[in-house]
This record gives sequence, C-alpha cells and structure tokens, in this order.
Amino acid sequence: MHAIRLHAFGPAENLVHEQVEDPLPAPGQLRVAVAAAGVHLLDTALREGFRGPLPELPTLPTVPGREVAGTVESLGEGVADHWLGRRVVAHLGFAPGGYAELAVTDVDRVHEIPANLDFAQAVAMIGTGRTALGVAQFAELGPDSVVLVPAAAGGIGTLLVQYAANAGATVVGLAGGPHKVALVRAGGADLAVDYTDPAWPGKVRAHLGGRPVTVVLDGVGGKVAREAVALLGPGGRHLVFGWSAQHLRGGGAHLVEGVSEQVLGPAMMRRTGGPHPLRTLELRALAEAAAGRLTPVVQRFPLAEAAAAHRALETRNTIGKVVLEP
Repeated sequence: MHAIRLHAFGPAENLVHEQVEDPLPAPGQLRVAVAAAGVHLLDTALREGFRGPLPELPTLPTVPGREVAGTVESLGEGVADHWLGRRVVAHLGFAPGGYAELAVTDVDRVHEIPANLDFAQAVAMIGTGRTALGVAQFAELGPDSVVLVPAAAGGIGTLLVQYAANAGATVVGLAGGPHKVALVRAGGADLAVDYTDPAWPGKVRAHLGGRPVTVVLDGVGGKVAREAVALLGPGGRHLVFGWSAQHLRGGGAHLVEGVSEQVLGPAMMRRTGGPHPLRTLELRALAEAAAGRLTPVVQRFPLAEAAAAHRALETRNTIGKVVLEP
C-alpha cells in the first residue's frame, strides 16, 4: 500500500509518500480500506517532535494520523463476519497509522457510518465533532446566551457556531480574512468579524448594543483570547480547549482566575460521564451530523499531498476539518 511516513522529526517536507507493507489485523482488530484520514493540529506538533498530550512520541519511522474512515476489507481472529464490507469510522487513539491506504484498529473503536454521511464528514465528526460536543456541554447555552467563538472557521469552530445557533444563542464568530468571515456568517453566526482588524472588539460591542458576552469558547489563546475575555460581562465564562495561536508547542492557554476553565481531558470525561465517555461523544457527534443539526465543513487534500496539508494548517490557510483522501 501507499502511506505517508515520517522518518525524522522536523518540517512538513519530512512527510514522505511511499510504498510500505500492508498492516495485518491482530485478533480483535479489523482492517479498513481508508477513504478519508483526518489531519489534526496535534499531528503537526508530533511531526516536529513535540508530543503534546500524548504519553510519548511515536517510534520512527511512523505513519501519522489517528482518524480514519473507509470500508472494512479484512478481519482479525475473533471479529464477527458482519463487519466485512461495512462503511466505518474510527479514532485510533494513541496509535498512529491513519495517513495510509489501509489502517488497522480494534473492532471496539469503530462505528458504522450513517448512510447520509460521506467518509470525510464522518472523519470530521469522530474527532473534531466529539471535541466540539464535549466543549459545548460545559456552556449550557440558551436564548439568553451571547457566545463568542474565536477561530470560528476551523473544524471545531464551525461546529460550535452551529451548535450555539441551534440553541438560540446570539453568536459572534471570529475568523481571519474575508473568505473565512463569509463562511462563518453563512454557518449561522449573527456577527462574523475579522480578528486581524485591530478594531474588532469595538465592532462586537457596537453590534451587541451593550449586551455583554456570556461565554467565550476558546481554542486559540494569545492576543485574541485576551481581547475576547475582556468582552465578558459579570459572571461570564471562558471555556478553554486549546491554544492554537502558540501552535500547541509553546506557551499555553490564556487563563484568568475565576473566569477561565480548561475543559479538555479529565474535565470533559467527568462531565460526559458513563463508562466510555469518548465513545459516547463520538456517537452523539455522528448522530447530530446524520440528523442534519451539525454539518462539518471539510477541506480535502490528496493523501500524497499531506505535507501541503500540514503547511496549510500551520499557516491558518485552511477552513473546517482538514482531510486526506487516498
């Protein structure tokens, strides 16, 4: 099969499209003919040798990628025959291997893809979608909410804008550049503003006419986060799930005591509850997309152009969820 392999940590150019041996499913696993593989900002950090929240860096050479969708074409020992030929999606967890024509994973990680979703949409919901819903459950949104979403044209941001609009909230979305601003407006934001304009906070205040922001859903950090938090009214909440302004490699989230709350990791697992909170969020995400309540925005790259996809993501030249297609 063809796959993207990383032989040395470093720049995007280190991602090489080459032929490798087909992976074999172990007992309890199945093999998927990959039709779409998700690309995450964390993938770019791992590529450079920064492990982020993962317990350790992958052993080199490695095939990156932890989100895949495709058709089951081979079964390991103990896996029921009914999985053969099924359209499935899976988050691979800590195991890499997604940037490839074939990928293996444990059968208990897969979900059958709803009939009205394509492979790329399913990949967008299995990781990015589950995170968006995990964040949203902290916000407790309703018609009285005024929600500000930085990076509202990104994979998570586009979904949070839709979720907040569906809840009846007033939604302000920030994005960089006119094309992204138009996308955010079309996605349901009441106000879409270009955060590269230094006057953007004043535009938000003018639009709200004295209403304060009640919650900031922040995956960006940096200067934008500081300015966004300044718009919160008394009792306002700053929910933090990332700090992409630092590319996840250095610095950290912008946190204000008594206002900010980090909602990823253990906090999200506790809030979701149940024995399998991540799987619960994955099922919710797929169901929301299948019902048409959330529509993931997807930007597609050929598998062979994984390096270009990484560069585009790192330079904020992408919209929605970035997906590789073999």
